[in-house]
Amino acid sequence: MTIHFIGAGPGASDLLTLRGRDLIASSPVCLYAGSLIPEAMLEHCPADARIINTAPLSLEAIIGEMRNAHAAGLDVARLHSGDLSVWSATGEQLRRLRELDIPYAITPGVPAFSAVAAALGQELTLPGVAQSVVLTRTSGRASAMPDGETLANFAKTGATLAIHLSVHKLDQVVEELVPFYGGDCPVAIVWRASWPDERVVRGQLSTVASQIDDSLKRTALIVVGPVLGSEDFQESCLYALGYDRRFRPQSADSPFASTAVGDVEDQT
Repeated sequence: MTIHFIGAGPGASDLLTLRGRDLIASSPVCLYAGSLIPEAMLEHCPADARIINTAPLSLEAIIGEMRNAHAAGLDVARLHSGDLSVWSATGEQLRRLRELDIPYAITPGVPAFSAVAAALGQELTLPGVAQSVVLTRTSGRASAMPDGETLANFAKTGATLAIHLSVHKLDQVVEELVPFYGGDCPVAIVWRASWPDERVVRGQLSTVASQIDDSLKRTALIVVGPVLGSEDFQESCLYALGYDRRFRPQSADSPFASTAVGDVEDQT
């Protein structure tokens, strides 16, 4: 048996990988984070599956359910929202399972910042504007930020910031970022990205706090950076005429002439 940790995506029930869907369908036990997982996703569970909402459970209780399933030889689908690589609280579960010698596997999911970029209808990295996206947050009751991981330090880079779990501290976020990005820097707040009731607020750092109300004080992601307002950015060389690349050599003398195969897009 295996505990299958599955990234269930940002909210829309169809933003689930085929692998994740199939694992849910084949697992007799399903543990899901009920506060963020849409119930429609549970329709993939077998008809007789044991389905447990872990939102009200402690870590010990969750691991207890996994131990019971392991003892019975039953696979478990463990659903977490978004992708499991960040802020998923899987780290402590995986550590417990290693200690108990219970096998597990991880299936990635669509991360929240990707769903936000889709909702905004744009790329978060643009040539000559920003080539990095920083995924970060502010300190919270459950997890404090390590020394050095401050918004100010990240802002010094000029990168696009995707600030999670912090919309309730929007005033603080604005105060820390304005000295680096300026008050006219574009910002977007996307609430419940990909859900049917998704909401998008666009503004500037100096004004965005006045554009939201208490209904947007959780499950929202803040994006800050010049890319949100850039239309005069330079184009990349990827599709440029005359650009010599592995899959589109420009002459017989090209170092790529003897290696060109297929029609695959890369940035070599």
